[in-house]
Amino acid sequence: MKTTLQLIGVALVSSFLTVQLVFFLTPTTSVSQNEPPPLVHPTTYAYNLNGLAAAPTDFVVAAEKSIDAVVHVKNTASRNEDYSPLEYFYGKRINPERIGTGSGVIVSPDGYIITNNHVIEDASKIEVTTNDNVRYTARLVGTDPYTDIAVLKIDTEVNLPYLYFGNSATTQVGEWVLAIGNPFNLNSTVTAGIISAKSRDLNALDNKNQSFLQTDAAVNSGNSGGALVNTAGELIGINTAITSMSGGYEGYSFAVPSNIARKVFEDLVEYGTTQKGILGVRGVAISPEYKEQNPTLKLTENEGFYIAQIIDGLGASKAGIQEGDILLKVDQIKIKKFSDLTGYLESKRPGDAVEVLLNRDGVEKRLTVILEKNQSVSFLRMSLKNLSPKNKKAFGIDKGVLVEDSGPYFNGQIEIGSLIIDINGERIYSVDDLTNISPDEIEWITYINPSGEKIRLRL
Repeated sequence: MKTTLQLIGVALVSSFLTVQLVFFLTPTTSVSQNEPPPLVHPTTYAYNLNGLAAAPTDFVVAAEKSIDAVVHVKNTASRNEDYSPLEYFYGKRINPERIGTGSGVIVSPDGYIITNNHVIEDASKIEVTTNDNVRYTARLVGTDPYTDIAVLKIDTEVNLPYLYFGNSATTQVGEWVLAIGNPFNLNSTVTAGIISAKSRDLNALDNKNQSFLQTDAAVNSGNSGGALVNTAGELIGINTAITSMSGGYEGYSFAVPSNIARKVFEDLVEYGTTQKGILGVRGVAISPEYKEQNPTLKLTENEGFYIAQIIDGLGASKAGIQEGDILLKVDQIKIKKFSDLTGYLESKRPGDAVEVLLNRDGVEKRLTVILEKNQSVSFLRMSLKNLSPKNKKAFGIDKGVLVEDSGPYFNGQIEIGSLIIDINGERIYSVDDLTNISPDEIEWITYINPSGEKIRLRL
């Protein structure tokens, strides 16, 4: 008993001493009446009480508006072969057919359809199947290989579902889009993505339109000619190409902007060919590399289009644009690279007026330019143009087209400045005469070189 009382006493004394020691060692803080009270940052926690995650982007309405206006396009072409082993057994010529498939977009209730030129190229028969499995034989209205756009027409007694054109110039990087088409013959396939870039220039596509909308919506073989639509269900592009190491989709796809597709469509329906309006300048987009390689130009701008040459007699010359000017804007389109300029002008026609913003020796100027008809065309990868009065006088002839650039096709055989006067014996008076000539049917070209020698070149 005595021992227990002693232990309790020792414990009480130890506890008292411990409390005193802690009190003595803990610093005290005095608060002056002149000091403001410490700031308090209240934290609130918001709870989602409706049982839903963040509001999703809904593509249902856009898909419903679009899917019935996208069609399957079947291209049947004859494959001309010199010899088939089957001819030996059957005693007759076998001419097998080549079948290609793609997509198309109905853009009017009476049956006009936009697709890609490469979808229907060399077709002997074109069939279109709508989303409700009605099959039509389509007629080719016209085609523009440069923009890779073709127009078809199907005849129907009922009004067809169709898509309205949106304004591709107002699209924004990061905007949601849908790609609708028939990849691998899987009809009415819808994929979603965003616009990854605008005015994309694909150097791999030689002699083609170089101003695409780039998206990450999945596009594969068979999607070509299909629709790229925004969340309102408006047509903002025609799906055209992918870049791929494997041949399949790898995260990048490209579409012809709707402003270009619409203009080409209207031209082909009304005129049968495209009507291109040009500024009348030649030059190069400014880049760090270009500035380093041309220090004598003393360029102060980091972006824009440097005008190296003015073409006499066209809109730029008449408006007062000069060599050495830097083109900054056309209307409200900022010119950062060459494809910004070409892409916007592809949506314009001869006679249209555009306002250009220039930098001339550090001073900004605004001028109005009337676009004029492009007198140059690309043919056999050459750049050809109509003869000017000066050219006619120099050659002493009033027919033919002038070679501005012979390109890589002839490896310099046809010199720049030569005059092409006939093809297969048919006289050539202007670039318009070239529209009805198929490159595959050309046997020879007759031209006059800059030295005045008349030469016939067999292909």
